[in-house]
Amino acid sequence: MRYSRMLIPTVKEVPADAEIASHKLMIRAGLMRKVASGTYTYLPLGWRSLLKVISIVREEMDKAGAQEILMPAVQPIELWQKTGRDVDYGQTLAKFEDRHGRKNVLAPTAEEVVTSIAASEISSYKQLPMNIYQISFKFRDEFRPRFGVLRSREFIMKDAYSFHTDPESLDETYKVMYETYEKIFKRCGLEFVIVEAESGEMGGSGSHQFTVPCENGEDTIIYTKDGSYAANLERAAVDPLPKDKSKGKIPPMEEVHTPNIGSIEAVCKFLKTRPEQMVKTLIYSADDEAVAVLIRGDHDVNEEKLIQAVSGKHIELADEKTIEKVTGAKVGFAGPIGIVQKVNTILMDHAVAAMPVWVTGANKTDHHTINVLLGRDFDVETAQLVDIRYAVEGDTHNGKKLLFKKGIEVGQVFKLGTKYSKKLGAKFLDEKGKELPCWMGCYGIGVNRILASAIELGNDKNGIIFPVSIAPFEVLISCVNQNDEVVAGVSERIYQALLNKGVDVLLDDRQLRGGVKFKDADLIGIPVKVTVGQKSVAEGKVEIKLRRESESQKVSIEKATDKVVEQVGLLKEKLSV
Repeated sequence: MRYSRMLIPTVKEVPADAEIASHKLMIRAGLMRKVASGTYTYLPLGWRSLLKVISIVREEMDKAGAQEILMPAVQPIELWQKTGRDVDYGQTLAKFEDRHGRKNVLAPTAEEVVTSIAASEISSYKQLPMNIYQISFKFRDEFRPRFGVLRSREFIMKDAYSFHTDPESLDETYKVMYETYEKIFKRCGLEFVIVEAESGEMGGSGSHQFTVPCENGEDTIIYTKDGSYAANLERAAVDPLPKDKSKGKIPPMEEVHTPNIGSIEAVCKFLKTRPEQMVKTLIYSADDEAVAVLIRGDHDVNEEKLIQAVSGKHIELADEKTIEKVTGAKVGFAGPIGIVQKVNTILMDHAVAAMPVWVTGANKTDHHTINVLLGRDFDVETAQLVDIRYAVEGDTHNGKKLLFKKGIEVGQVFKLGTKYSKKLGAKFLDEKGKELPCWMGCYGIGVNRILASAIELGNDKNGIIFPVSIAPFEVLISCVNQNDEVVAGVSERIYQALLNKGVDVLLDDRQLRGGVKFKDADLIGIPVKVTVGQKSVAEGKVEIKLRRESESQKVSIEKATDKVVEQVGLLKEKLSV
C-alpha cells in the first residue's frame, strides 16, 4: 500500500477528552475519529489492526472446534424479560420501540438469542457438545464513556456460547477455551494475568478474567506475592479481621442528637470518632424482601458478593419509602438495633463482627447511637456472618498479604450452568429419552480492547510501538527524497520485492520532508522501518530500524529485502504459540 493513497490523518494536537495513552495515540495516529460520546469510526490504519486481531481470534476459535455464526444487534425485549436481565442491566441496556410499537434492545451480549436458537435446534444428546461464536458490534449505554475504546458505548466483541449434556462436559470445553484465550492474547503480543472473577449479570457458577496489567486500567487485580491467589476486585475474598478487644468497661448505649448529619464523614466530625469505629446499616430490596447489610464505616459493600449472599436474587438499594418503613427514620440514620423483626435477613460483614463497640444509626431521624456493644446490645446470632465487602490495603487471603495493581480486562470465561437454558427452553433428550436442560458456558473477548491494551503497553514519547502481529503494516519504507529518481527507484524495488515475499508493507511515497515522514513513522508505530535516502543509496545501502530499538543498521540494497524478511520473522517468532 502507498501512503500517498491512504487516509492516515495524523495530528499533533491531543483531544481535550483524551485521558490515557491509547486514546490519545489512536486519535493522533489517525486510527480512529470520535463520532459521538463513546462511539468511534475506525479509519484505515485502525481497521487494519482490528482485522488482524479478529483474524487471530477467528483462527484460534476455529482450531478449538467452535463454529462461527452472526446474530442480530437488535433483539426483542421479550427474550430479555424471560431471563430478567432487562432489569439486571438497568439503564445500561439501550431500549427502543419500532414503528409497530414492538420493544427492542441493542444487544450488549447474546445469551438470550443464542439460547433461543439452541432451544429450537438442539433435541438430542448426540448433537452435544456444541460451541458457537460470533464477532460483532455490541452496545451498552454507558453512563460515562471514557478512556477511548476501553469504556465505549459501542464496541466489538467475540462472544462464544457452548452447550453440554452435563457439568463434566462443560468443564472440558471451559478448559479448552481457557487455553485458547491464552494463545490468542500471546499471539496479539499482550502480557496478561488470569484471575478469578465474578459472573455479574451473566450468572453462573464460575468465571476467570484475562487482564492486562496497566496503570491506566479501570479494573483492579488483587493477588498474593507468591502467586498462589489472584482475583479481580469483585471476586477477591478476604480473611476475617482479628477481633479487637475492648478496653475497660463500656458505658451503656446512648442516643446522641445529630441534627441534619447523616453521612459518615459528618457524623465522625460531629462525634469526634473515626469511620472504622462506625457501622453502616444499608437497607436493600432483594426480590421485594428487605435485607439489612451491616458494614464498617470505612468499607464499601461489594454488590457481587452481596448477590451471592442472597442466592442470586435481584438486589438493589431500597427506596426512601422502604427505608423509612423499616427503620422509622429518614435516610442516613439506619441502625441494626431493633430492626430484626422488620427485615427478612441481616447480613453482617466479618469486619463488623471484629468490632466490639460501635457507633451507628439510631433508627431515629437526626440521632445516632454510641457505645453499642456486640453481644450485649446486639445479638450476633440474629445476623449471617459473610464476606461482603471490597478488599482494601492491609487485607489478607489465607494469611497472605493482598497486593493491588490496575489492569484492563480483555476477556472473560463463564460457567453459566442452566440459568438460561431452563428459562428459555434449551433442552435435549439423553440416552434414556429423558428431557434435560443444556449446561452452558460463555466466553467473551473485547476485540478493540486488545488493540487499546497493546498501545497502552507499547508506546513512548514519539508514538505507538505495535506488536508485529496486530500492526496495521509489518514494514514501513520511508523514501526520504521522493523527487530523486534513484532513491525512489530503490524504494520501489524493495517495496515490490517485499510484497512478492508476502510482507505487509507500506511505502511512504509522499512529497514531504524527511523529518515529517520520520515523525509520522514513529507515531503510527510500524514495527520495522526501512529508510531510503540519498546519502545511504550513494553508498549502496539502506537503513533498517526496529521501532522498539533506538539504533538502526545499514544493509546493502541487494540484501535489504532478505534482512527485512528475517527481522519480521524474528518478531513473529517471539509471539508464536
